[in-house]
Amino acid sequence: MRCMVFVKATEDSEAGVMPSEKDLSEMGAFNEELVAAGVMLDGNGLHPSVKGVRVRYDDGAAQVIDGPFAETKELVAGFWVWEVGSMEEAIEWARRIPFNHGESVEIRPVFEPEDFGEEYTPELQERGAAMEAKIREQHG
Repeated sequence: MRCMVFVKATEDSEAGVMPSEKDLSEMGAFNEELVAAGVMLDGNGLHPSVKGVRVRYDDGAAQVIDGPFAETKELVAGFWVWEVGSMEEAIEWARRIPFNHGESVEIRPVFEPEDFGEEYTPELQERGAAMEAKIREQHG
């Protein structure tokens, strides 16, 4: 199963406090373990919300709201996408993340085609597969 691991924002991450060399080294080593185990598909840190926007959709209209955003506990400071055998395996990997500054993560399964049932018709599956192939062609 694929899952997304959201690294929740902290006051420091929202203030733009950058990780120390030690923190970067430890996280780099952890990421290398994820890659070597075939778990890590993607991952990155995100700039603070002051550099972001939210787009809200009401009655068919899109409204752009500039950051920063007030509720730090609801913000994301980074992410991974992992391929694991189960939620339990994802939790075991998460227990090993070298955080030590009050960080937390949220782990959420990614929808797979079979999760959509009959509504995901063969035609829609074909369109999805073509789109994925185009993405791989464009970005490797």
